[in-house]
Amino acid sequence: MNAAYGERAQRTKGRRGVLRILSVVAASWFATGRRSALADTEPKIVRILALGDSLTAGFGLPHAEGFVAKLQAALDKAGARAVVLDAGVSGDTSADGLARLEWALGDHPDAAIVELGANDGLRGLPPDGMERNLTAILDRLAAKHLPVLLAGMYAPPNLGQSYFGSFRAVFERLSRRPGLLFYPFFLDGVAGNHALNQGDGIHPNPRGVDIIVAGILPDVLKLVAEARRAG
Repeated sequence: MNAAYGERAQRTKGRRGVLRILSVVAASWFATGRRSALADTEPKIVRILALGDSLTAGFGLPHAEGFVAKLQAALDKAGARAVVLDAGVSGDTSADGLARLEWALGDHPDAAIVELGANDGLRGLPPDGMERNLTAILDRLAAKHLPVLLAGMYAPPNLGQSYFGSFRAVFERLSRRPGLLFYPFFLDGVAGNHALNQGDGIHPNPRGVDIIVAGILPDVLKLVAEARRAG
């Protein structure tokens, strides 16, 4: 009788062991499925190409104080789930930006910020040439079905009212492209203010970058939303 009881106890113990194993497996499957379901409901991370010149590249500043890093921090704070791809090169004109566009697209962005034209203005280059270059950039991004935020620029006032007006008119015409997001002046609130610029009077200091980021952020958030809808 003791032997029979021992066999029954062993079988019961074995069944309990199997049940414990099945419970652990089931819990694991449930947790994995729950994590997978949560991942499916989270919005995708939007990759934003920031194609620009020294203003994008953060000329004269530590990386953490530049436009890309501070825009990234602002997007993170806003919970935007977006990453900014730094494609700013100091000294670039609109022609230079066009020339390296295909290389920049190799990072497979979902959207783009285009900030070019400041060096065209500083060098007094023909506005119609800048318009052709920017149009070609926007056409290529449109062909890739990428939402775009175009940042406008003003020419230096010392080049005369005629040049200033022609330069500004380029961005006004481009701003009317269907579906394009447009921020009229990248240096809004910063240009001409010595307290917000470095010693050259052209490139923003960290305080100036803060103002630029605060100004453009609402449009960048719209860009992220458009990219998410498109993707």
